[in-house]
Formats: sequence, C-alpha cells, structure tokens
Amino acid sequence: MGLFGISDKKESALSAWMERLGIRDEDIAESFVRSGGHGGQNVNKTSTCVCLEHLPTGIKVKCQRERSQALNRYHARKTLAAKIEKMLLGRESQERQRIEKIRRQKRKRSKRAKEKMLADKRCRSNIKAARKVGPKDIVS
Repeated sequence: MGLFGISDKKESALSAWMERLGIRDEDIAESFVRSGGHGGQNVNKTSTCVCLEHLPTGIKVKCQRERSQALNRYHARKTLAAKIEKMLLGRESQERQRIEKIRRQKRKRSKRAKEKMLADKRCRSNIKAARKVGPKDIVS
C-alpha cells in the first residue's frame, strides 16, 4: 500500500503523470475540511474532504468522494492533474480525446457503411437460419 492507501502501481502512475505536466508537491497547497453528506459519524468527526490549490495556475480542486482522507487525496490530485493537462494541452488532453471518441461513435454511418453492415447482418441471419434445419425438416 502506498501513501494514499492505493496500490504502488497507481501511485507511481499518478506521480509520473504529475511529473510530465510539471506539477510539484511544493506548488500544491493542501487543506482538509469536514465533509458533508453520507458517512455518518465518521464524516462528522474527521476531516476527510481534501482541498488542493495549484499555486502557479490558481486552479482549485475539492474532493469528498470517499470516506477515507487518503483516497480523497489521491482522487483530488488526479482531478487537479486532469484540469492542468486540459489547460496546457487543450485539444490533445485525455478528456478531449475521450469526448471526441464518443462523438465519432455517435456519428451517423455513411450510406455505404450502413449497406455493408446490413449485408453482413443478412449473411449472419442466413447462417443461423441454416442451423435450425433439423432432420424432420428434410423431406426425401
């Protein structure tokens, strides 16, 4: 288990991502606040909500997704890195690529592609229909 209560692999991936973006721990102001909402006595007694501010850019992130402060620290850093990446890279960011992929998937097929897909479906249907023919259906 790493610093944030997650696997070392995830933690090293996050630190590598932050390093690529030029985010240093010294540039992050971290504070803890009591969370609200579900969680009962744990939430009321402990400060599990994590607030991060990246001082050079002024980007602020608040995370109270989990009941554990360590996990919230991890999620907050991940969100902060994503926001900074989006600001720096814009079009090339992971979030932008994900949105573009969804847009391409939802785009209407061309007429030719649709005809090809329907032809493949008909072919498959014929194959399945041929399987249904049993010994009783064969007339001699």
